[in-house]
Amino acid sequence: MFKLYTSFLFLLLINSAAFAQNNFEIGGYAKYLFSTSKFPRLEERLYDHIFHTRLNTKYFFDDSFSFTGEFRFRTFLGKSIHRIPNFSELIKTNQPMLNMDWMIWENQNSIGYAETDRLYFDYNDNNFQLTLGRQRIAWGTSWVWNPTDLFNPLSVLDFDYEELPGNDAFRIQYYTGAVSKIEFAIAPNRNKDKLTAAGLISFNEFNYDFNFLAGIKNKKWIAGFSWVGDIADAGFRGEMLLMQKPDKANKYDFIYSAFNQSSLSSVNKMILSFVLSGDYTFPNSFYIHTEILYNNIGKKDKTGLFVQEANDLGLLSASRWSLFQEFSYNISPLLRASIFGIINPDDKSNVLVPSINYSIITNLDLYLIALIFNGDVLTQYGDNGTSVFARIKYSF
Repeated sequence: MFKLYTSFLFLLLINSAAFAQNNFEIGGYAKYLFSTSKFPRLEERLYDHIFHTRLNTKYFFDDSFSFTGEFRFRTFLGKSIHRIPNFSELIKTNQPMLNMDWMIWENQNSIGYAETDRLYFDYNDNNFQLTLGRQRIAWGTSWVWNPTDLFNPLSVLDFDYEELPGNDAFRIQYYTGAVSKIEFAIAPNRNKDKLTAAGLISFNEFNYDFNFLAGIKNKKWIAGFSWVGDIADAGFRGEMLLMQKPDKANKYDFIYSAFNQSSLSSVNKMILSFVLSGDYTFPNSFYIHTEILYNNIGKKDKTGLFVQEANDLGLLSASRWSLFQEFSYNISPLLRASIFGIINPDDKSNVLVPSINYSIITNLDLYLIALIFNGDVLTQYGDNGTSVFARIKYSF
């Protein structure tokens, strides 16, 4: 299967010039990422390398009908492969319905992993749009946390995956106006209890975009809304999601009991999550961005114990509150510096993320970034250590 896949990609590259003259688009990038990391539970420092190639293709059958295929291949080398337990599983992208990834090789020194993260047909006729296949469905309006993004929630700390994962889904959109639409999407799952299906209504009023949604996820009903607009030229966004109360039976209870803790699922009330977000760019390019996440069943201490359960429940964090603050500035037209932090105000754990992006020449960028985690053991960010990354990326 993989030989056919690689042969197909090779033929696409060789013939891309000819295809481009017709109805075919092709692009992508190649990048190298170096990292050095120190984790609290490991005595040695880890040095790692990732070589990453991406190919984006799109074929237009006519003005209304198109097919998109996007593929990526990563080679991992370094100490993390044999020092971090289950490393090969950690690098895999979740494949909820169709397995479209391949572990090409795996040994103590290197891993080769390929995947298809976009593969869908799209039909667009006037006000009607239908999309079938692996696609990204982004319903959220905020930029760090998106509780209303039921299908593809993002992680601001996953900086090296700009495209973000897709989902195997069927999606219908009907545009009732220039900035209004009705939408329905369903994402099946091999585990029938993990199916997600929801509808969305979007419209514009008072110069704000409003979105209302309802549906089911993980066999629980959900309802929510979001908005995006501005106040005095500052961006103002927000999201709120209500979810049916969780089942009390919990497979993690035996772990929690050792720490005299109760599960997130032990509460007898609906789950409420909301986000408030604001940002502003000054005339000199200085940028400020603030965001707050609240989760009514979140924990105030030993939050690190509850990460997996929160993920199972569809929560973006196991903590009660999370605060985000970012500042960035264009030092020159080619150089941008940024720093942001996330803090759990209850357990005082936090992560600080400084970065610099430099455009060396057209289509060639250098990116330096660090993830500096702080906190006590079992806090939200206390066990993640410190990592420094350097990346060079060429786009074509």
